[in-house]
Amino acid sequence: MSNSLTFLTVCSLIVLAIGVSVNAVSSGEDIHELKSLVTNSTTANNRFAMERNESVVDDPEMVASMVHMSIRNSTERRKLGFFSCGTGNPIDDCWRCDKNWQRHRKRLAECAIGFGRSAVGGRDGRYYVVTNPNDDDAVNPKPGTLRHAVIQDKPLWIVFKRDMVITLKQELIMNSFKTIDARGVNVHIANGACITIQYVTNIIIHGLHIHDCKRTGNAMVRSSPSHFGWRTMADGDGISIFGGSHIWIDHNSLSNCADGLIDAIMGSTAITISNNLFTHHNEVMLLGHSDSYKRDKVMQVTVAYNHFGEGLVQRMPRCRHGYFHVVNNDYTHWEMYAIGGSANPTINSEGNRYLAPSNPNAKEVTKRVITTGKWKHWNWRSEGDLMLNGAYFIPTGAGAGASYAKASSLSAQPSSVVATLTSGAGALPCRRGRQC
Repeated sequence: MSNSLTFLTVCSLIVLAIGVSVNAVSSGEDIHELKSLVTNSTTANNRFAMERNESVVDDPEMVASMVHMSIRNSTERRKLGFFSCGTGNPIDDCWRCDKNWQRHRKRLAECAIGFGRSAVGGRDGRYYVVTNPNDDDAVNPKPGTLRHAVIQDKPLWIVFKRDMVITLKQELIMNSFKTIDARGVNVHIANGACITIQYVTNIIIHGLHIHDCKRTGNAMVRSSPSHFGWRTMADGDGISIFGGSHIWIDHNSLSNCADGLIDAIMGSTAITISNNLFTHHNEVMLLGHSDSYKRDKVMQVTVAYNHFGEGLVQRMPRCRHGYFHVVNNDYTHWEMYAIGGSANPTINSEGNRYLAPSNPNAKEVTKRVITTGKWKHWNWRSEGDLMLNGAYFIPTGAGAGASYAKASSLSAQPSSVVATLTSGAGALPCRRGRQC
């Protein structure tokens, strides 16, 4: 009997220890949480081995199959979830109704959907608290700065101590397995260089204001604790994804950058772009490097629950080669067109709301950038989209089921509820102790 009791006691202690290590800030007052985050801000367990970009998906059909198998289980899990509040947006329903979200930050990593659903970011690492908004040295960044956080070799969940405006002197080159989580504070990446995700994997970017990004470069920049190198001139994108995989960009507000707001090129894949607010920009989103770059045929991107708002001109997105699921977005402004492409991309538009501009020559949602007449064979379709103010979508292709299967990543909801699904698009004004 005593042996049994001893065994049960030991088991209980082990379970307790595991629970504490998994969520170091799951209990206690907010001040204790912040102290815990600061204590853990610059160290992490050495057992987490870094993978570079070795997990790029090469078989879009395999990915689509995995997505379809997981959709039902994921949906049912969220319906039964403790924090579901029934807004219909499956990402937000997964976490926003928890008034203690700040103590359960890493649960966000369970909420991704679409082709980037496997992005874990820094879930398996410790917290790093950014306390210093300065970016004085791109080669030897100071501890406590955002640049020092993102270059580390270990997984990190990066948060911010207070509101701040970060003006980057050079590109912020991220290392693998990082989450930038700006919930609860007002953080702007503005008036300088912006974010580069190059040949790395498992990145989550959430809750930032990214705007007025400039062209920078011709300088040395550190990309890891052991490497820095010469960077040529960057284009000035808000977020540049270059050969990256398993990327989730969620609930950011982006505007007015020198080039694109989000660009994904050079074989990047397994990407979800969700719940963002895009405003005041010309060429919003480029997905695919060039017509001649065939490695982009593996690209799979989900664009979901975003609001494409005032002051936008074109490329929402502009696609090449790969497979693109554009689902339940709200398009309230464009000057030239909304969705464009070249080099035979597969575009699956489902359940979006397209409000055409007053210009009678800009009512068409789509634009095909072509040099020959082969565009009629490209697989572009519109299903359940709501066309307003004369908007129209020109579908093409034979409607090959296999092709659209590779461009399907979640279940579309009726376009009639798009306003509700996208009502919280952009960086959220979350406050501790309240539902976000």
